[in-house]
Amino acid sequence: MSDSAVPPAPADAAVDVPVLIAGGGCAGLTASMLLSGLGVETWLACASQDTSVLPKAHVLSQRTMEIFRDVALAESVYELSTPPQNMSHAGWYAGLAGDREEYGRRCGKIEAWGAGGANPAWAAASACRPANLPQIRLEPLMRRRAEELAPGGVHFGHELTGFEEDEDGVTATVVDRARSTSYRVRSRYLLACDGGRLIGPSLGVGTEGADDIARMVSIHFSADLSELLEDDEVLVRWLWLPESGVGVSLVPMGPDNWGRRSEEWVVHLNDSEEAVASLDDEAVVAELRESLGLHDHELSVHRITRWRLEGVVAERYRLGRVFLLGDAAHRHPPTGGFGLNSAVQDAHNLAWKLAAVLHGRAGEGLLDTYEDERKRIAARNVQHAVNNAVSHLLAVQAMGMGPGSDPEANWAALHRLWGDGNGESRGEGAEEDAAGDAAENTAFRVQANRAIASQSMEFDALGLDYGYTYEVSTAVVADGTPEPANPDPVRIYRPGTRPGAPLPHAWLERSGGARLPVADLVRPGAFLVIAGEEGEEWVAAAKKTAESLDVPVEAVRVGHLDGDFLDPRSTWVAHRGIGPRGAVLVRPDRFVAWRSPEGVEDAVGALTDALVRVLDRADGASMRDAADDAPGHSAEAGTERPDSGAGAGSAQ
Repeated sequence: MSDSAVPPAPADAAVDVPVLIAGGGCAGLTASMLLSGLGVETWLACASQDTSVLPKAHVLSQRTMEIFRDVALAESVYELSTPPQNMSHAGWYAGLAGDREEYGRRCGKIEAWGAGGANPAWAAASACRPANLPQIRLEPLMRRRAEELAPGGVHFGHELTGFEEDEDGVTATVVDRARSTSYRVRSRYLLACDGGRLIGPSLGVGTEGADDIARMVSIHFSADLSELLEDDEVLVRWLWLPESGVGVSLVPMGPDNWGRRSEEWVVHLNDSEEAVASLDDEAVVAELRESLGLHDHELSVHRITRWRLEGVVAERYRLGRVFLLGDAAHRHPPTGGFGLNSAVQDAHNLAWKLAAVLHGRAGEGLLDTYEDERKRIAARNVQHAVNNAVSHLLAVQAMGMGPGSDPEANWAALHRLWGDGNGESRGEGAEEDAAGDAAENTAFRVQANRAIASQSMEFDALGLDYGYTYEVSTAVVADGTPEPANPDPVRIYRPGTRPGAPLPHAWLERSGGARLPVADLVRPGAFLVIAGEEGEEWVAAAKKTAESLDVPVEAVRVGHLDGDFLDPRSTWVAHRGIGPRGAVLVRPDRFVAWRSPEGVEDAVGALTDALVRVLDRADGASMRDAADDAPGHSAEAGTERPDSGAGAGSAQ
């Protein structure tokens, strides 16, 4: 349903919903979709008339694709996104085109995003592979799905202009720009997904970090570059420009073809003196042509964007009934692709908690864990993204290049990298220096190649992308076990069930041989007990606990030979961290909340205690009656996963 088909709210009346979402980017749309799936009514108001007109973020992590799968969006994203074979590597090149035959020659190449999902470690982490879809094409899919799940609840061109919080909720003023009318929205909670424009600053929320690292200019254009490029498997191209000594990035945008034959591209330009950012559009295009050697090449510019490179985290993520998500909570350099993915994952962390409180299944203290869990992850991601940006500068420096460097010296350095000597002609008597030059050139190549290889901290960061954990939180019951040893937490993900860890992936089989990922056992809004093959007492305890606490708790037994689901490859058994009579309690967002390595004398008591702690329950009684009387009470969560096919978007 389009927003124009939805009648405006009466100017003299208030909309009354449990959750008001301010902003219609990736954070707001994800929150809308997830909360709809959990039976929570929302009203989304976005000041923009439509979804993003900027390509902006594009790489979608495995975790994000899992979340999209929860709302039946993953298949649509995969259909439009870059084929895996065209996003398996990142490459570095000597510019793009020019008057020397060496222009465009490759300097180095490394695997990226798990080789498009083919890296066994990435395939073992999730049933979903990474994807790549520019935000200009992703957000329309998200908006369409959000409108399907919340008919009449998604409003673009509606701007939140003010709000007041009281003891029971938030009253916001929203302006319908198309009709030049305003109306009030009364909600229990307000989600600030507005990019930090109004709500956070109005509450006095500052940021921590660097808010002006560099000035950037991005140019989105159409051009046929197929004859100038090689390496169809490369997604992001880093161009070292010998004439200026700086580097720029070139990224394909599709939409119908990828690799060298992409119809659209984005180039990110910057330099240390910010000269490009001060140019008018015509001069920026001239700079683009000069930098890439596209002097007479046919191209059509769609949009030029000037922006600041930031690395900041909001001081607070929750203030009373207001929560900050996405760019309102953190802003990253694009190196690493953390911005969009973090926004989606913010909403995923918060949605089930809001639903649990609104449905009367949890205490307000559960909502405090949103900041406890997500701010630490965001701070780590921001710092890593900044480190990635610096790493690219260091790679340029390793070549002896930089702003103002001598072009001929830069070309000589490239020839040394390629093993073509030092790029200089030699006169008589040069032979006696050959041995020394060879050793020097070898050392130079080692240094340069190491600088390129080190970029795996950006393009192969599985430990950060997927293996992040929630430990400092009351929504996790620690078991006192030490953090598993990991020689490289950035690049290596160690699956396990230590409380706070993501649910390890494994392919299971049910009777009859139907195959599904263990993640599919976790239904939206429900906790899951995964017991060992001899854990019948935990299955019985889950049923009793669910009834006494009025909380959705399901339970299954999983083992290699016996259980409700079988583990044919012993993958789950290898990672589960419990014995045949033990159990793992998984939260609705598929993070481990608690575990018992073995059976216990009172399984009902142990499981009840864990859930009461995780949900901030004052006692073990049902909280439904209190919820029924609360303003903005909403319907029950659904019981079916929208996208229930086990193979959806999966790496088989």
